[in-house]
Amino acid sequence: MTQPRLKIVDLSEVEPNTRRGGDLRAMLTPTTVGSTSGFMGVAIVQPGDRIAEHYHPYSEEFVYVVCGQLEVDLDGDPHPLQPEQGLMIPAHMRHRFRNVGNVEARIVFHLGPLAPSPPLGHVDTEETDAVPVAGAAADRRQVVS
Repeated sequence: MTQPRLKIVDLSEVEPNTRRGGDLRAMLTPTTVGSTSGFMGVAIVQPGDRIAEHYHPYSEEFVYVVCGQLEVDLDGDPHPLQPEQGLMIPAHMRHRFRNVGNVEARIVFHLGPLAPSPPLGHVDTEETDAVPVAGAAADRRQVVS
């Protein structure tokens, strides 16, 4: 097991993950700080961009909008998200974030508890340019977070 360690992680130290859309940066994770109950990061979404629909079979997701105008689709229903608003997304709920404004949007997110292994943490339910979802079992495809 990874031991927790005191470490300040700067956003610029984390490689962008763009395979689901947006720029996702998992900052405080089991790998970076030895966390055992979940992980925290920042999502940066440019105007017109989105984070593709997915769900988490083991984790609740907590989000806080720092800036920008977003819509979040929760099991297909759109909901506006404004700066200084928070949202808890239950495990198994499909969700997608879309920047509907004309400026960059930033979201702080936390997921917990951790999945048994990273590949089980996310299930993609729609195609992105970087991660095609193919075949009849597309809504069950699991990919590494």
